[in-house]
Amino acid sequence: MCADFVYLASASPRRRQLLEQIGVPYQTLSVSIDESVAAAEAPSAYVSRLAETKAEAGRRQAQARGSAARPVLAADTAVLIDGEILGKPTDAGDAGRMLLRLSGRTHEVLTAVSLAGSGRLVSRVCRSEVTFRAVGAHEAREYWNTGEPCDKAGGYAIQGCGAVFVADLRGSYSGVMGLPLYETAELLEGAGVPIWRPSEHWRSG
Repeated sequence: MCADFVYLASASPRRRQLLEQIGVPYQTLSVSIDESVAAAEAPSAYVSRLAETKAEAGRRQAQARGSAARPVLAADTAVLIDGEILGKPTDAGDAGRMLLRLSGRTHEVLTAVSLAGSGRLVSRVCRSEVTFRAVGAHEAREYWNTGEPCDKAGGYAIQGCGAVFVADLRGSYSGVMGLPLYETAELLEGAGVPIWRPSEHWRSG
C-alpha cells in the first residue's frame, strides 16, 4: 500500500528542506535520545545506531497516534577528523578549536539514514570527504558570531555561511547537510513512499 506521507523523526529544518526538495510529504515527530558515543564504537556504527534509535522512537510515537502503518524516517550525521567524532560545539571556544582543527585539511562526514515501517528497519550510510581552506582564529570567532555553528556537527554548515570554508567536496552535498537524498529516496521508494509530489499534497506538521 502506498503511503501518502512519511513521518520525519527530526526537528532539523535542513532535513525538512531536503525532503521538500524531492517532493516528499511529511509530518514531523520530536524525538530525544542519548547521543553519547559508546566505548570503542566505530563512527559508522555510531551514526547508524543513532539514526535507527531515532527511527524506532519515532515509530513508537506513530503507534501511539494510531498511525503504525506510516513509515518513520530518521538520520544522524557525524564529522570525523583523525578518527575522532566532532559533535556540536559547546561554546565559542569549542567551535573555534573545531574549525582550526579542520583548517586546511580534509575531513570525513558520515550520515546514516534509517526508515522504520511495516515491521522492518532499514538503514544506509553515506560517506563524504570535505576539504577546508585555511581558517584563521579571528575568522572562526566571526563565524561563531553569525549564530550558525552552535547546533551543527563539526561546528559548521555547508549550506550556510560555512560554505566559504569548503575548498573541495567528494561525495554527497545533501549528505553533508544531514540527509543524503540518493539513499533516502532509495529507502522511501522501497517502502512505497512516492517522491516528486506536488506541494499541495504535502502535510507537514
